[in-house]
Amino acid sequence: MKYTIDKQEHFAIFTPDEKTVNSLIAPELKSELFILFQEGVKNLIFDMSKVEFIDSSGLSSLLSGNRLWADGGFVITEVKADFVKNLIKISRIDSVIKIIPTLAEAVEQAKMSSIEREMDDD
Repeated sequence: MKYTIDKQEHFAIFTPDEKTVNSLIAPELKSELFILFQEGVKNLIFDMSKVEFIDSSGLSSLLSGNRLWADGGFVITEVKADFVKNLIKISRIDSVIKIIPTLAEAVEQAKMSSIEREMDDD
């Protein structure tokens, strides 16, 4: 699986460099998400801008990420492919995982979430 990770102070952006997120990729994707969580990434933005197809295993990986960041620190953004949009809607994943239209909005959301958590900790 090819992907990029852009780690910032308040968040990380995970971008699969794959058109297809399926059962061949899902185990490695789950593993990478777990590693990021263990490294202490507080907010993860999952950028789907390059994903054109996803199957049930891929959706399961996204749900795993959502469970790891149970405090709301996991969001999906840049869902562009009609097939992916339709599958997310049909499977009702959008009722479980926060989906933010643009990467810029997702970054702002992650920054605000991080600041709110820091204020709660004080």
